[in-house]
Amino acid sequence: MRAVAVYPGKANSVHLAEMAKPSVTDAPDGRGVLVRVLSVGVDGTDKEINAAEYGAAPDGFNFLVVGHESFGQVEEVGPNVTELAPGDYVVAMVRRPGFSIYDQIGLQDMTTDDTYFERGINLRHGYLAEYYADAADYLIKIPGGLKHVGVLLEPMTVVEKGIAQAYEIQRRLKVWRPRKAAVMGAGTIGLLAALVLRLRGLEVTVFSRDRKPNRNAELIEMTGAKYVSVQDTTILDGARQYGPFDLIFEATGFSPVVFEGMQALAKNGVLVLSSITGGDRKVEIPADRINLDFVLGNKVMVGTVNAARENFEEGVRDMAMAEAQYSGWLSRLLTHPIKGLENYEILFQALLNGNGAIKVYCEVADVA
Repeated sequence: MRAVAVYPGKANSVHLAEMAKPSVTDAPDGRGVLVRVLSVGVDGTDKEINAAEYGAAPDGFNFLVVGHESFGQVEEVGPNVTELAPGDYVVAMVRRPGFSIYDQIGLQDMTTDDTYFERGINLRHGYLAEYYADAADYLIKIPGGLKHVGVLLEPMTVVEKGIAQAYEIQRRLKVWRPRKAAVMGAGTIGLLAALVLRLRGLEVTVFSRDRKPNRNAELIEMTGAKYVSVQDTTILDGARQYGPFDLIFEATGFSPVVFEGMQALAKNGVLVLSSITGGDRKVEIPADRINLDFVLGNKVMVGTVNAARENFEEGVRDMAMAEAQYSGWLSRLLTHPIKGLENYEILFQALLNGNGAIKVYCEVADVA
């Protein structure tokens, strides 16, 4: 079968590879599932892997199949699979268990291992192929009514985990009822964060670089959230007008924003960091004031990466709620479809150029 792959460590090596079609027998204990891939989203992670910034091939291969944002349809199941059947739509989780205690209890997203296993990222092939096989334990069933937006579930889980962690941390307060939230960044993750927070009933302000009018601002305001351009209003001024914020979700990829977010946080507030920021950027900050406010205000800052099964399942529920409350909103995020694996160069060029894209994705096969 065909798959889109890179040679890890070699920049701009994305290519079309030929490999054996997987089988349900690839998973142990009769729990295998063969999935026909329908669509796969690509993001900054795929761009960085193709730039040779990180990524590793599985044992026995000199290439890595990329793509971790999957959506597909079950074609065959093993004899011990009861929760899925041929024809079901599914999304696959990304990380696979290692060896720490967290891996052993299904929280491999919290692993303490130095080596981790992520499909399409590190030591495991991804989903940008005609088929993949996996154990049923790592597949999440998608209702047919969400098949047109199913490829958004994996990025949705980044948001679900971050927000869930904020609430879990604040169980220490016995009662935590956040009213005001801010989202830093209006890309795919920022848009989804604003959506989920609005579904939770919070008053939401989204800070972004671009001035209105623009498509992302329109989408944000469709949910009842505010859109603020930092060209006109700084984050700290915005916090004085619309905050302070009980929960802040950072999704900019620009590390200095973190320190502004720390100062915009309310007492007992939680700042969730989701950006992966390489480089060596340095900024000057009012460190004493930030430290003092965090200590006296019982504030929390937490990083979030990857997602557990419960985050995927919560994502399905929120996507269904979004379809009911903001019909058609999720579909508007799917801005740049590229049809066919053979057009991988166009796919990665669209990812690299941006051109106003919210979500770039490959239509591997037609959705029935």
